Amino acid sequence: MAQWVIFALLSAVSAALVAIFGKIGVAKVDTTLATTVRAIIMAVFLFLISLSLGKFESIHNFGGNTIFFIVLSGIAGAASWLFYFNALKSGPAPGVASIDRLSVVFVLLFSIVFLGDKLTWRSGLGAVLITLGAILMSLK
Repeated sequence: MAQWVIFALLSAVSAALVAIFGKIGVAKVDTTLATTVRAIIMAVFLFLISLSLGKFESIHNFGGNTIFFIVLSGIAGAASWLFYFNALKSGPAPGVASIDRLSVVFVLLFSIVFLGDKLTWRSGLGAVLITLGAILMSLK
C-alpha cells in the first residue's frame, strides 16, 4: 500500500475522532472559544512535533508566495473549523461530518478552475457519489 494512502486513512480516522470529541466538547460551551482553544492546542502540538523532528532547519525556504498561500490556507482552515464546530453543536455528528466531506467535491471543482486539472468520468462519478452519500447521511 502506498504511503500516501496510509496517511490518508490515518487522516480520515483522526477526522472522525475530531467529530466525536468535538461534538462532546462543544455541548456546553461557545463554539468560537472551543475552536480557539483547539487551535492553540494544535499549534503547540505541531510546534513540538516540528521542533522534535528538526523541521525548523528548512524555514529559510519560505518565500513570499509560500507564506501568502499558507496564510490563506490557515484562514480558510480556521473558518472551516468555526463553521464545523457550530454545525456540530446543533447537528448530528454523522450528518455534519458527511456534509463537511463535500469538501472533496469542492476540491475537485476548485482544482479544475484554479489549477487546470481535468475532469474525468471517474472523478465526476466519484463527486456525484460523494454528494449522494452526503445527502443520504444527513437525512433524518
